[in-house]
Amino acid sequence: MIEVKKLVKSFGPTGVLRGLDLSAPSGEALVLLGPNGAGKTTLLRILATLTRPDSGTVTMHGIDATKSGELVRQNIGVVMHSAMLYGDLTVGENLNFFARMFGVPEPKNHINDLLQRVEMDHRAESRVRLLSHGQQKRVALARALLHSPRTLLLDEPESGLDQRARAILEGIIGEFRSPGRSVIMTTHHLELGLKVADSIVALDRGRVALHEPASAVDIAQLQAQFAEPLGAL
Repeated sequence: MIEVKKLVKSFGPTGVLRGLDLSAPSGEALVLLGPNGAGKTTLLRILATLTRPDSGTVTMHGIDATKSGELVRQNIGVVMHSAMLYGDLTVGENLNFFARMFGVPEPKNHINDLLQRVEMDHRAESRVRLLSHGQQKRVALARALLHSPRTLLLDEPESGLDQRARAILEGIIGEFRSPGRSVIMTTHHLELGLKVADSIVALDRGRVALHEPASAVDIAQLQAQFAEPLGAL
């Protein structure tokens, strides 16, 4: 279970999260929707312990994320807008480095399996800076899975992906979602969000405006709602 209570975050005079409450049960994929500035990325960065909230609590699988960031990071895999890879290292060198950081035992076969899963095994010796944005996203996804995390945090992971890579992403989310593990993902791609989600959450001005099972959300209705300010929800 991931639970957020009364979360507040401002940047200067701008309030981004305004007392946000949210829960995500284990074993499910929760997709965050909302216009630019709604607070989606800020929320994900707080869950990833990359940003500290001003106030409120974040509990991830029983761990207080605001007090035990290192322990939380051992249990999460993160893909943000930036691939968070070293451009002058090869794909294989990057994954070996992160495997050592996370204490992954005998990582060679595991890394090979992950690169095959994201269909990047043929670029293992390529320097990351020479890869396309979409290819870097594939490697970032492999990095996020290296240490068998309990939670995947994905910030618009479909950005820059072609149709084949998007299918790989969908497959990985489907395979990852299982008892004891969770996915929280932001996207502007409504069809993809509804396809992979168990629950849909729409944020509006730093608060939850909608939280429904994906099966109860009609895409045409959602598109119509997104055509207007989410405050109308």
